[in-house]
Amino acid sequence: MNTVLQYVKPYTKRIALGLSIKTIGTLMDLFIPWILSHIIDNVIPTGNIPMVIIWGGGMIICSILAIVGNISANRMAASVARDTTKRLRHDLFVKISFLSNTEVDKFTIPTLISRMTTDSYAIHHLVGMLQRIGVRAPILLLGGIGITLFLDATLTLAMIAILPLAALLIILISRIGVKLYRKIQIAVDDMVRVVRENATGIRVIKALSKSEHERGRFQSVNEDLTKKEKNAALIMSTINPAMSFLMNAGFVVVIVLGAYRVNEGTSEIGKIIAFMTYFTIILNALMSITRIFTMTSKATASADRIKEVLDAQNERDITVAEEDASNIEEDTSMNIPHIEFRNVSFRYDNSKFLINNVSFSLPHKATLGIIGATGSGKTTLAQLLMRFYDIKSGEILINGKDIRYMTLYDLRSKFGVVFQNDTLFKSTVEENLSLGRDIDLIQIKEAAQHAQAAGFIEEAGGFDAEVAIKGMNFSGGQKQRMLLSRALAGKPEIIILDDASSALDYKTDAKLRAALNTNYKDSTKMIITQRISSVMHADQIMVIDEGKIIGLGKHEDLIKDCQLYQEISASQLGGGEDASS
Repeated sequence: MNTVLQYVKPYTKRIALGLSIKTIGTLMDLFIPWILSHIIDNVIPTGNIPMVIIWGGGMIICSILAIVGNISANRMAASVARDTTKRLRHDLFVKISFLSNTEVDKFTIPTLISRMTTDSYAIHHLVGMLQRIGVRAPILLLGGIGITLFLDATLTLAMIAILPLAALLIILISRIGVKLYRKIQIAVDDMVRVVRENATGIRVIKALSKSEHERGRFQSVNEDLTKKEKNAALIMSTINPAMSFLMNAGFVVVIVLGAYRVNEGTSEIGKIIAFMTYFTIILNALMSITRIFTMTSKATASADRIKEVLDAQNERDITVAEEDASNIEEDTSMNIPHIEFRNVSFRYDNSKFLINNVSFSLPHKATLGIIGATGSGKTTLAQLLMRFYDIKSGEILINGKDIRYMTLYDLRSKFGVVFQNDTLFKSTVEENLSLGRDIDLIQIKEAAQHAQAAGFIEEAGGFDAEVAIKGMNFSGGQKQRMLLSRALAGKPEIIILDDASSALDYKTDAKLRAALNTNYKDSTKMIITQRISSVMHADQIMVIDEGKIIGLGKHEDLIKDCQLYQEISASQLGGGEDASS
């Protein structure tokens, strides 16, 4: 919960003011039964009506102050809870945005969504409740006990004898509750994952008539969540009945003892009436405290999950210290390779090496085509170059400088990239293509022209046309050309196209390649593809299989010397020596 306290600290003054007002309002609530007791036992027997009116007016004033104070304090509590959660959600979003890919893989997207929403709401509820009830309930409890001691110590001692039992019950059940609510949050993550997968893949599910199967999957995770919620509810729900039983037992004892004391003349009716009112106040205060403990159990589990994300490795934290990097400068001359891999090896956590001892260099302004079977490591090479993951051994250099000595902004600002399954956002065409970068509309239109996208964009309403979520109002080929436009806008130093033309027909693909060769001569290009026709005219073609380079050269050389390339060429172009013509 220390993490939550850090977000509450900036509002200390507002909280203090709210609690002060809440305290005054609560004290006014406590005075009302005492005034009533005084009127019944001391004022009414005198027959002094004006004094009855005066003391009655005091009760009204206390009631007004209690109402105004509690409403004002509750509004302040709500504002603190709102602002605290707002800052927490903001920092969570920023943290998630800059998490390393390794951390994202470890958490998974569904659990990150759950922590941003369900867990942050639990914190919101707790912060608000602690300010509304957290001060009021203890004041009512302790103040009620104090006043009843003043009214009748004997009855009070009989009542508070049960409080240690109640406290022990609350502590035991709350400890169990924290563990149970953690299990519930994990089950919520699983349910969010299934819902997200179904929402994303709804077309495939319908096309393959798998709706019933997916309903079964959801029912399974839903039942698991329901079972865990039921277990938690059964345990936590024992607090209120048990507390009610204890307090009502005490209530019965108080009534019986009170009746005897009135008969014996050792107490008065007004005190007994006030005592019963205070007993009800104490009972409700104790029940409120149990609700606080229940909510704290939920919020503690949520706070721990949020802290895990906030403490996770930030992508920006993995850059080598600036003082170490300052001694190494980039060499932008043509004397050294633009991109160089030196004995690079990489594997994802707890898996075998996906990239194994890969070495190659790419001159400035050259085009490298990368081809290979699915899962051979083609996309991983691009992700390593942009430092989405850190290599296990070796070096990756750009302009002679190890990318680990570059800030992530400096590194990634060099690239224009289209990855597989890239996303278009719900916004305008222009905003999707600029994506917050300092690129004017003229450059955007030029990039769209080169990506063969200008025609259909104009037909859709121009660059102010709306793009639906994930670009659902455009075809696959149109979305791919918009993504290409985004990558080409600004004429980046290095262009990476990962299967970026798979939805394009061969004629459009040829026009795109011609536009790249004509208008982006100064950019170094990496084209990852399954199509030999997209890379056969590249300066170098890399054939990769199971994380190893098994062929590197021009199309004509690979046709002669690389068996895998020969097989791919035969399946796509007919193979043989004529395939390059």
